[in-house]
Amino acid sequence: MDKFKMVAKTLQGLEEVLASELTALGAEDVQQGCRVVSFTGDLAMMYRANFCLRTALRVLKPIKVFEAHSADEVYEAVHDIDWSQYLTLKTSFSVDSVVYSDDFRHSKFVAYKVKDAIVDFFREQTGQRPNISVSNPDIRLNIHINGTDCTLSLDSSGESLHKRGYRVATVESPINEVLAAGMLMMTGWQGECDLIDPMCGSGTIAIEAALLARNIWPGVFHTEKYAFENWADFDPDLLQEIYNDDSHERPFEHKIYARDIDPAAINAATANARSAGVADCMVIEVQPFQQFRQPTERAVMVMNPPYGERISSPNLLGLYRSIGEKLKHQFVGNDAWVISYRQEAFESIGLRPSLRIPLFNGALECEFRKYQTFDGKFKEFRTEGGEIKSDDDRRRMREMRPLRHFARRDESDNEDVIPEYLRMRHRHYMAAQRRKEGAEGGSEAQRSDSPSERRAFPRRNTGRRPFRDDRGPGDGSPRRFDDRKKSFDDRDRRPSKPRSRSPWAKDNEKN
Repeated sequence: MDKFKMVAKTLQGLEEVLASELTALGAEDVQQGCRVVSFTGDLAMMYRANFCLRTALRVLKPIKVFEAHSADEVYEAVHDIDWSQYLTLKTSFSVDSVVYSDDFRHSKFVAYKVKDAIVDFFREQTGQRPNISVSNPDIRLNIHINGTDCTLSLDSSGESLHKRGYRVATVESPINEVLAAGMLMMTGWQGECDLIDPMCGSGTIAIEAALLARNIWPGVFHTEKYAFENWADFDPDLLQEIYNDDSHERPFEHKIYARDIDPAAINAATANARSAGVADCMVIEVQPFQQFRQPTERAVMVMNPPYGERISSPNLLGLYRSIGEKLKHQFVGNDAWVISYRQEAFESIGLRPSLRIPLFNGALECEFRKYQTFDGKFKEFRTEGGEIKSDDDRRRMREMRPLRHFARRDESDNEDVIPEYLRMRHRHYMAAQRRKEGAEGGSEAQRSDSPSERRAFPRRNTGRRPFRDDRGPGDGSPRRFDDRKKSFDDRDRRPSKPRSRSPWAKDNEKN
């Protein structure tokens, strides 16, 4: 098969994990970018990328790369493409646009110019125009502009790949399945011991861990058609072969513990685990984190506690303090990974992390931190070989140091303006000096414990907004992995509806 260039999109911070996945699948010329990883492969590689990748949102196939300084230049470049190779008058299409450029201020206007160029091409060739569909198009196109560099691509995925298809129940504010899988892969856990999620919500992290431990591809549960199934060169037999290949799957001899204080969340996690067919390797139960006890066997903990803009709430900060206490006293000798937002949360944990990785959960700039718990003093722990960072961990810390925003959150872009945190530091210093003078016999007006002095130290404004936790929506129809039929054309295309064969499967029967 002929090889061509492709681009896999992902969440910011997961590029390295996605690149490792692609390399393991056999992709060539793998190169990381910002929220994308480019690679080279054939048609089978494109199918596997959509079917097997855990940390990809969608896979694009570039059809033209060009330079443009205006919308008219974009129109001309797109109009010059022979669109009869990709579209017919009977196929509908849509155009998505992503723009990072001073020359193009409106991404939707760029999408309109691409649509106009395609429609005018067919009008000039046939006198008719193809259909444009926003909700359910046959062909999806993507135009990406960075400065003056433009890339027009075919979207091979269609619906975002984070929508696995196993979710049948939900609670509030989910963690993205792609983010959950990426976090698990960052820990290095491959199912060699137990895994604990003490605040599981609807069970996303725990279910993704079970799929990772058993090496079950997420495409097994995909219910919608991939966009490449509408392409002229679609090979159903090749996709059927990829779907039926389960030689990579492996047994999992340990347990995954999913716990939450909310019974509704536990019910949702149980339903989702059954839908994914991994409930047999999971222990799902109601348990407040305050009742967590030291596991009898070695385990890894991955936790997504509640967080958001109102992180300074006393209850939430108290929860983070209890996290630190439990890790210190009830999780000795194990590794714990915590994702959260804002420095106050991590300070409340009160433990020193051995690794910090910036990640984005939606629009929130978070950090994913590793805590190596030990019994005794830290110096003794290091002397005995604890807190050993690999070369990759040290390199990752160096590379990601400029990406951290917590320590610089209050700094101004204008160097002539003194940042608020420096003003606060100066006021505290001056107050300490006045306290010292007052203790040596200063007047009451000079003493820092006077009402007027106390009012001079307002609490820092951290810009709090409503909190969010790890709960969320999803869809999918219940079915067990072990009971699924080994036939790609028999898969359930839509949740909660009777199983139906896909159009290309009927064509195969006729042939």
